[in-house]
Amino acid sequence: MTAENPQAQGPPEGDEIKPVVRDRRRIDPETGKVREPAQDAPEEAPAAEADQPQDGALAAAKAEAADLSDQLARRNADLYNLQQEYNGYVRRSKAAASEQRAAGQAEVVEALLGVLDEIELARQHGDLTGPLGATAEKLESTLAQRFGVERFGAPAEEFDPELHDALMSTPDPEATSTTIAQVMQPGYRVGEKVLRAARVAVTSPE
Repeated sequence: MTAENPQAQGPPEGDEIKPVVRDRRRIDPETGKVREPAQDAPEEAPAAEADQPQDGALAAAKAEAADLSDQLARRNADLYNLQQEYNGYVRRSKAAASEQRAAGQAEVVEALLGVLDEIELARQHGDLTGPLGATAEKLESTLAQRFGVERFGAPAEEFDPELHDALMSTPDPEATSTTIAQVMQPGYRVGEKVLRAARVAVTSPE
């Protein structure tokens, strides 16, 4: 007796829904032959297994991304520190160069103070005339314009111990402050740097 194949039956009559039965028998009931494995419908992988995320690979990718981010942050910090060190070096180099230049200028002017004193004495005595006078004035003008050399100290100025060196002091009952009465040797400065204080005689209150 041959078993009926459920798949060969026609559609159900009316609206009755019958369950679908898959024939998984190894022997074909119609031919009596062994069915080949290829004829069997492949079993589908459970949806849960197919959709299951690769937890291990995802965790490894996250760890690698975090490590790369940390390395980038460290490199950025190293670069920032290097830039700061370079900027500091440039600032210090410029400041040192400026200080050395100012020190060199001051040294040159200090070497010429004796010459400037002779020029000022010749001017006070009216001997600074002719070509010598023109040369002296050109020298003083060059020192003032190129190096900022300034002569200071004049009679009637108020005495300043930071700028003046009092060699003589005369009391004056009418004086209200200590003032310069006579300049014995003028002072010189370059900018705010005093190269030599003016040597003066002063009058002071009793």
